[in-house]
Parts: sequence; structure tokens; C-alpha cells
Amino acid sequence: RVATVISVGVATIAAAIGAGGLGTYIFRGLRMNDNRLILLGAVPAALMALTADWLLGLLESRMNMHSRRGKRQARSAIVRRITWAGALGVLLLCGAYVLWRGTGSSANGSLNQPRLVVGSKDFTEQVILGEILAQTLEAEGIEVERRFELGGNLCHDALVAGQIDCYPEYTGTSLTAILHEQPMSNAQAVYSEVKRRYGERFNIEVSSPLGFRNDFAILVRGADARRLGLRRISDATPHAPGWRAGFGQDFMSRPDGYAGFARTYDLKFAAPPREMDLSLTYRALASGEVDIIAGNSTDGLIAALDLVQLEDDRGHFPPYEAVVLFRRDLVQRAPTAQGTLERLGGKISTEEMRQLNYEVDGKKRSIPEVVREWRQSKGV
Repeated sequence: RVATVISVGVATIAAAIGAGGLGTYIFRGLRMNDNRLILLGAVPAALMALTADWLLGLLESRMNMHSRRGKRQARSAIVRRITWAGALGVLLLCGAYVLWRGTGSSANGSLNQPRLVVGSKDFTEQVILGEILAQTLEAEGIEVERRFELGGNLCHDALVAGQIDCYPEYTGTSLTAILHEQPMSNAQAVYSEVKRRYGERFNIEVSSPLGFRNDFAILVRGADARRLGLRRISDATPHAPGWRAGFGQDFMSRPDGYAGFARTYDLKFAAPPREMDLSLTYRALASGEVDIIAGNSTDGLIAALDLVQLEDDRGHFPPYEAVVLFRRDLVQRAPTAQGTLERLGGKISTEEMRQLNYEVDGKKRSIPEVVREWRQSKGV
């Protein structure tokens, strides 16, 4: 019975490799910091586990019905099991309701930490950028705590709550996923809107752009692109009914992601897209498991795996300029920090970021070492 319950819980992890199921909702919820999505996957999974446990207990009781305990004792055991299962179910639902209604008191104030805390999201480029911020601040004599690989929108929530002091972000993500505005195609307009709204709404500053954009990249195999003459996303529309798609949880759940993308280009695939961890989508495409994915335009694996990025000819995706978001009270604890972060403006080109990503993902080098080399070459 214990093994059965554990198996039900472990099965949800399979969503990370595209197997679907209730884990899909859990992973989406974790990345978007959406308790409702988490509960939509977790509560049914827990109820399934309790039901499986109860059924096995019932079977056990039936098999022991004629044992030394007798029929009356067996019936009592069944009643007790039903009572315990019901009580656990009620407790689970009550706990889920409490979690649904609020996220705790941590969002009500700052931790007032004596050192600066640098955050990042949970993919290679973000950790590289977070390490660049951390090493640059440390070079100015500022003590830094690294809090990297926070999923989805957790970085934003932690910044607003004062649990971190700065992290790298993309203007298009801020516009659509945080401010919930419609995508705009003009990079300067997006930057200006994000900078104004973040200051007014969150008391957060937006640095000058770092020098590159990390747009959603709709990718196909190079061999397919050459054979079919694919250059733009609209060129792929006639072929989509025979294709399998694979996308990360972020792309599937964001307002600027799959749903709007499929509508804009009238894409209908052979089957519903497989959801998997973003890092797995590249290998899945290269190996032929899927035929189209949404990656990152600065990913070094694009060239390494002979993938081709299709042009967003209908302008669905907003520009995703890399910036640093930081709290306005940063200068109270570290007066030189804001100037230090602003000096990174325009320092990282698209090709440089792509190469940094490849050094880590392709050559398997450590991020601190790669960042140190880059800083030395740039004199930062």
C-alpha cells in the first residue's frame, strides 16, 4: 500500500519529459507561481493515492474476513479505514483551501538582509546573468548571496517581497506575464511601458538594456528547413498537420505563448503538443521525437544541433530585451550598487550571450568560470 501511494506521487514527475498527466498542471503552477494550477494537479493526485490505499486496505480486509478476527472485526476494520481515509481527505482539502486563499506572510515585508541577494530563473542563461550580476557586485566590495534557479514568476514575487534585491528579466516577459498587457512589437515602447509601470506599481527600477534580446525562437531541424524551403513561421503552417510539437511549461502557460501563437499562425498539429522541460526540447527535436519547438534565440545549441529559427513574420511575440530589475531601496544598503548594475548596460551582445550559453550547455563548463573569463575580456 505504501508503494502504491508513492508510485502515484512519483508518476506526476513524468510530466517533465512530456508524458502529460496531472503533473502538467503542477509544473505549470510551480513555474507561474499559481496555487490554483498546483492544486488542480496535486489534489486529484492525492485523492487518487488515498483511494488506491483504501481499495488495497479493503482487499486486505476481505482476504482476512475469515481469519481469527472474524467477520465482525473485519467489518470494524473496514469502517476504521473509511473513517481515516475520510478524515485525511478532509484535512487535505482544508489545507488546500488555506493554500489557495493566501501565500503566507512572507509577501508582506522585506527581510532587511544586511547583504544583497541576487536571484535568477531556472535556466542556463538566467543563471549566467545572475552570476554576472553577483561577480560584478562582489568586485565592488559588496557582499552577495546567490539565490538562483527560481522557477517561473517566483523571482518577481521574491523581488516585490524583499526576499531578493535584483535579478535579470526580459521586457517582453514583464509586459505580458507580469503586467498582463497585450504584446507590442516596438522594443522602445515595451521598455518604456515596463519601466514606468514597474516604478509606479512595484517600486522597482529597470536598468538600461544589457545589449541583447532573448526572443522566443520557433525552431525546426535544419534538414527540414532546407528541404521544405522554410524561412518564416507561416511557411510551416501547411506542414503542421503532419508534425508533432514539443514545448516547455512556460510557453504552454504564458499569455504570449502557445495559445496565442497557434491562433496567430492557424497552426493545427497532428496531436496536442508534448510538454517537457525546456532543456529537453532541443534534443527531442534533433532526434526526431518532435518536429517543431519553441526555444530561446540566444541558445548556443541552435547552431550546434543544426536547428533553424523561423522568422516571426506576423509579429506575434513582443521583443524580450534583457534588463536588470532591482529594488529602489537597494542604495540604502549598498550606495554603489545601482551604478554598478547600470554599467552593465549594452555590455552583452547577442552573439556573446549565445557563446556563453554554449560554453555551459555545450562544453559543460562551470558557470562561475565562464563568467570570470567574460568579465576579464570585457573589463567589467
